[in-house]
Amino acid sequence: MLIEVKVPALSESVAEATLLAWHKRQGEFVQRDDNLVDVETDKVVMELPAPAAGVLSLIVKGDGSTVTSNEVIAQIDTEAKASSASTPAAAPAPAPVAAAPAAKAPAANAPAAGEVIAMPAAKKIAADNNIDVATVAGTGRGGRVTKEDVVAVVQGRTAAPARPAGRADPMPSPVNIDALLGDRPEKRVPMSRLRSRIAERLVQSQQTAAILTTFNEVNMQGIIDLRNRFKDRFEKEHGVKLGFMGFFVKAAIAALKKYPVLNASVDGNDIVYHGYFDIGIAVGSPRGLVVPILRNADQLSLADIEKQIADLGKRAQDGKLTIEELTGGTFSISNGGVFGSMLSTPIINPPQSAILGIHATKDRPVVENGQIVIRPMNYLAMSYDHRIIDGREAVLGLVTMKDALEDPSRLLLDV
Repeated sequence: MLIEVKVPALSESVAEATLLAWHKRQGEFVQRDDNLVDVETDKVVMELPAPAAGVLSLIVKGDGSTVTSNEVIAQIDTEAKASSASTPAAAPAPAPVAAAPAAKAPAANAPAAGEVIAMPAAKKIAADNNIDVATVAGTGRGGRVTKEDVVAVVQGRTAAPARPAGRADPMPSPVNIDALLGDRPEKRVPMSRLRSRIAERLVQSQQTAAILTTFNEVNMQGIIDLRNRFKDRFEKEHGVKLGFMGFFVKAAIAALKKYPVLNASVDGNDIVYHGYFDIGIAVGSPRGLVVPILRNADQLSLADIEKQIADLGKRAQDGKLTIEELTGGTFSISNGGVFGSMLSTPIINPPQSAILGIHATKDRPVVENGQIVIRPMNYLAMSYDHRIIDGREAVLGLVTMKDALEDPSRLLLDV
């Protein structure tokens, strides 16, 4: 019996996807739920499991192919037996273009002998840095190459080991190394779908919204004292560390409730006021910036917020976020402080109308009661769409966040 392998149903906002890499060869026997191929959309990388056990009798679309929702990309014969010599899959995508002529691309689906299994995030980082995953020692289950293994090689903490005896020769480098080591090196690499989508949305935001940014500063001493007092009990009780982001989310919600236009969006000539609070948390991932959503964040406890943020952040690094988790949102928070940023002007994530940027907390001299004292200060920046949000609401909204952060008891008393 022939079973069709189809591209998963994509969300309405995703028109097409790209087949990154087949993990099984044509003619090879596969078990049900084996990962056949990685499918990249402009939001996530998904693993496509085998719908049934059998022989992968036909691969219709090879590596690098553009596909659409529910398109047939392969067939599985549930009654056939695996061939002794598997047939190569469809032709892969062209190798990246470099300053000098690129090396010939390898045939799709490397031979099974000595085959290296690598996680999707590891493959992406390796490809971006021109590293052959066959030269990276895998520390994951079954010798799988993980993201951390590749990052270690990139950062020079470990050297790529020599090829073990019996392993197939590594794939040729997609770039001319001699050219890259010249006096004026260049390398041309196509954007991933996610990077292209990020570029499109940022330009859209700049071109369609009247973006202004208002700033304020917040004394973090109250939250630091509260955190130091309860962090051990909090972690023991809830199984998650007490961070700072939960307080920023709570403070933002307090401001959005007080000034609903900050939680609104523009639809043509209409202003859409949202009666719910879906907060996007900007997270850096190996594939670029993603913004997973905390649904109904106003109904979450501080512990629930911290748990969800930790989970979303980990799965963003592993490339495991779903399209649904990246869709929607009424307000966003971007934390440049984790990278050491002191001040920035965040760009609104359309169709939202405002975004909060938080930064590194540093000891700075401030004036209190006529005296210069040292306090842990954090600069807040809120960009807003001036088409629907006036300066008054923007400034007062940011002041509300500042007040809630400087005196966390306000969040408990809702004042």
